[in-house]
Amino acid sequence: MKISVIIIALNEEKALPDLLNDLSSQSYDHRQVEVILVDGLSQDRTKQIMQDYAESTDFARVLCLDNPKAFQPCGWNVALAHVDADVIIRLDAHARIPSDFLEKNAACIQAGHDICGGKVMNHIAQKTRWSTAVNAAEDSMFGGSVAAFRHKDQPCVVKTLAFAAYRKEVFDKVGTFNEQLVRTEDNEMHYRMRQAGFEFYYTPEIVSSRETRPTFRKLLRQKYLNGYWIGITLGIEPRCFSLYHFVPLAFVLSILAVTIMMFFGIMWPSAALWIAYGAANLLMTVTAVINDKDRNICFALLPVMFLLLHIGYGVGTFLGVMKAIKGKNG
Repeated sequence: MKISVIIIALNEEKALPDLLNDLSSQSYDHRQVEVILVDGLSQDRTKQIMQDYAESTDFARVLCLDNPKAFQPCGWNVALAHVDADVIIRLDAHARIPSDFLEKNAACIQAGHDICGGKVMNHIAQKTRWSTAVNAAEDSMFGGSVAAFRHKDQPCVVKTLAFAAYRKEVFDKVGTFNEQLVRTEDNEMHYRMRQAGFEFYYTPEIVSSRETRPTFRKLLRQKYLNGYWIGITLGIEPRCFSLYHFVPLAFVLSILAVTIMMFFGIMWPSAALWIAYGAANLLMTVTAVINDKDRNICFALLPVMFLLLHIGYGVGTFLGVMKAIKGKNG
């Protein structure tokens, strides 16, 4: 069974070599693997790293392609047009994979699944006290994601996966990625796949990781933009999201509502909101501290980080929704 590994990158000269080294170490027969590297017109050495890798590897085929539009879904579509394999796996440039990653994905597909994937953990490029605390915020269900592929320990059918393996026939049936979507192309594509009758099979036997943003500022920006594009996508395909995507928006609107009530002398809704949120925040902070063996003094700032991440995500969603409404009415 031939596997096509797709990696889309933009200015990733620091992270990309590690992933390519992981790829070279795969136990799966390299003669059955093609690698498609897509560069989004990087301003650093990303394209050169790709070209050097293509010349030195023993895989069956390595392609280095350009993504002139730079955005992720456009790069996906560039790669999909050149796939010559039975199975497609996409990896982010910031991902890391163990040597049995391709082998275990292939076994899962051969067991009869159309789409499969496993647990995606977080890793830190440069480990410091502060970056460890930022990673703890992202690793927590409270600050990161409640998606099953981040936390579940039992095999099951889920709604979405990251770094998944797809039979090529899946894309043949559902088509290409929506290039209007910059950050939510996977949500929309996976919704179409579910509608077409395909199941996402999750197994914790397959493991990979992705790099947490190195600073809290960058993590906060990521959350804001994730929320913003969820809001934008509501104007295109609102059915591709679950309710939990809108919890931060509900939180931000609740803050606004209880603040207005306070100006009219109605104090109890604000007290109820902040007591409930404070209790949840404290509980999740304690859980994060207990579960992280690298805990340090910076973990004391987790409650503030959680709050800012939730507000940033919610504000982003609100502004994205406003943009979508304006676009429809404009």
